[in-house]
Amino acid sequence: MEKLYFASDYMETGTPEILERLSALKGKKLTGYGSDEISESARNRVRAAAGVPEGDVFFLSGGTQTNAVVIDTMLRPYEGVIAAHTGHVSAHEAGAIEHGGHKVLEIPAVDGKIRAEQIAETADAYWKDENHDHLVMPAMVYISQPTEWGTLYSLKELEDISRVCREKGLALYVDGARLAYGLGAEGNDVTLPDLGRLCDAFYIGGTKCGALLGEAVVFPKKDRVPHFFTMVKQHGALLAKGWIAAIQFDTLLSGGLYEKLGRNGDRQADRIRKVLDEKGYHQHVRNSTNQIFITLTKEKAKELSGKVELGFWENKGNQVVMRIATSWATTDEEVDRLLEML
Repeated sequence: MEKLYFASDYMETGTPEILERLSALKGKKLTGYGSDEISESARNRVRAAAGVPEGDVFFLSGGTQTNAVVIDTMLRPYEGVIAAHTGHVSAHEAGAIEHGGHKVLEIPAVDGKIRAEQIAETADAYWKDENHDHLVMPAMVYISQPTEWGTLYSLKELEDISRVCREKGLALYVDGARLAYGLGAEGNDVTLPDLGRLCDAFYIGGTKCGALLGEAVVFPKKDRVPHFFTMVKQHGALLAKGWIAAIQFDTLLSGGLYEKLGRNGDRQADRIRKVLDEKGYHQHVRNSTNQIFITLTKEKAKELSGKVELGFWENKGNQVVMRIATSWATTDEEVDRLLEML
């Protein structure tokens, strides 16, 4: 029987709606670097969805690239970014932020989340240190929604973090690589307009949420980063055929498709979580999005590996934490087969 793939949420090509729109462009000539009518339509659609009519919107190709470019262009050379020790920029980007010249200032996280109080303490500690001129200055807070562990910040938590950031003069940047699964999750109370009013910058993920590639960077206030376009070019991140990414967001943000895709991934994950509980599996972190983390013996993980591809997360003695990731494209049949194996 064909092997199952639950290792990540970007193993499918793209939604049929996107593929159809791209196919319909055959023979059409479009101007470059996002100057075309499709890109302008997509920018307006993002602005409307996020409630930032005067905001700036840019389309980049991938998450690490986006984080590296946004953080580098928003910070001065002597400034760093506060992040959870489990955050993507901390753990899974091969030092991309440090490679750009900015230190990631890690703070402890609980289930992937950091608290407003920790951020305030970190900022205050810098200014209270008599040697702070010799230290990296905290100037930004990075969080992701959902987090690296699939958990969600509540609206109250996000508002508290935003308030502290503004009190302490810190920029707030939200990584939305899996934002569709956050928006579609049961119990979520954070909306795109909430991100638009509470953040200095955020991005709407496409690569993991139904697009072939692409992330939509949003600066709610116009010219928050002057000449960002030029600096994207300087970082080698400017798409000549900008419309390739833009048309995908023009499609994803039409008719509620983005949230619908996210809800499918969440719904399928909920089905798996229910059976895991019934069968006595230990879930390493509880969440309501599309990522499930289970603790397995190494023997069980090896046994499963021949039938289903899961994501490795971390070793825990003679056990291992593995990730099951559903997606916008996961089917009932695939979940049924996985549950039989488990």
